[in-house]
Amino acid sequence: MALSSPGAGAGTGSAPAAGPDSPAAPRPTRGLLPLLLLGNSAMYALYVGVAGMLLALQIEAIDPASKVANFGLVAGISAIFATVFNPVAGALSDRSGRRNPWILGGGLLAVPVMLLLGSVHTILLVTLAWCLGQAVMNVYQAAITSVVPDRVPTASRGKASAAVGLGLPIGSTVGALVGAAFSEDYRTGYLVFGAIIAVTSVVFTSLAREERMPARPPLPVKARIAAFGSALGDHDFRWAFIGRALLVLGYFAVSGFQLYILKDHTDLPAGLSAEEAVALLMPLNSVAMVVSTVLGGWLSDRFDRRKLFVGASAALAAVALLIPAVSSSWTAMLAFSVVNGLGFGCYMAVDTALVTMVLPAAEDAARDMGVLNIANAGPQIVAPFVASAVVSIGGGYTPLFLVAAVLSVLGALAVRPIRSVR
Repeated sequence: MALSSPGAGAGTGSAPAAGPDSPAAPRPTRGLLPLLLLGNSAMYALYVGVAGMLLALQIEAIDPASKVANFGLVAGISAIFATVFNPVAGALSDRSGRRNPWILGGGLLAVPVMLLLGSVHTILLVTLAWCLGQAVMNVYQAAITSVVPDRVPTASRGKASAAVGLGLPIGSTVGALVGAAFSEDYRTGYLVFGAIIAVTSVVFTSLAREERMPARPPLPVKARIAAFGSALGDHDFRWAFIGRALLVLGYFAVSGFQLYILKDHTDLPAGLSAEEAVALLMPLNSVAMVVSTVLGGWLSDRFDRRKLFVGASAALAAVALLIPAVSSSWTAMLAFSVVNGLGFGCYMAVDTALVTMVLPAAEDAARDMGVLNIANAGPQIVAPFVASAVVSIGGGYTPLFLVAAVLSVLGALAVRPIRSVR
């Protein structure tokens, strides 16, 4: 999974083609926003249900004694693969001038790849199969992420970004519920998730028809590196980048191991399995995230204060992480899920707005938002390795919560040096 900022492109760094506001651009498809919501919800459902539950169960079944280290290894290697493959897939769709064929191809290939993943029985083969799954899903993700800048006029980007952003809480809830339903038969669960993506890709490409865009040559590697250095040379953008990276690292260090935390750290009520607990916690977290996303964005606009809300929400996320650190009760996990959703949802909504205000140059906005996405994707690579190391060295999950809380506090403090935004 590669968390991305709503409205950002595929991150290919390619030169802009005729945008949706130009005379040569195709008219936006009617009903595109519901299709974007559907397409992104299906994608996040697979990421959460497979990577967050079924994969963890499969790894535990293969080697229970080393499940934490093995899960960290598989998740970390596959995250590296996804981060590298995403811009490659985006560049391929750029060069073709089309998005729909890549969305459809990635969606349909999800079925055989999920079948393969459910049929392997060693950690090495699980790693290889899930890397293949990440390749297929990043073909789908890179193309569907580019639909917004391709087809949506600038004046409607806010609504489109909301549709994309809501895909995370909705998809997370669906993924948790489906994953829990097939926790005793993860092979069938894999196929169900593959079918969800396949059907969604058919629906999306059938209804969201497109006209061929002018093909865009990929930016040379040296130019990409120069662009990265140029953006981070800006004082305010650099601190926004650092704050986002710290917060995302703390968030994913814990969320990636949620199932194991519920199994090995939390005192669950009698009769409640860890898989059922995930299915209860995820909707709570998602509702809290939606509420704080909408409310936080509105309030930050109302008071014209971005740094205050970004810092406060990051601090709230740190407080949430302290709750299960001091108590292993089920009530503590419920409280953590709600408070964490409130903090993370508000943070992502307002921080994205803040970043758009500290971009070094308006003409390079798309490029610099792509640079920001490294702050999203990079920590997701590091998080599984960090988490498994902390749990192994610390002898449990309490040190993991504390480390993640410290990272969130540092993320809150990182916005203070920003000068150009209140």
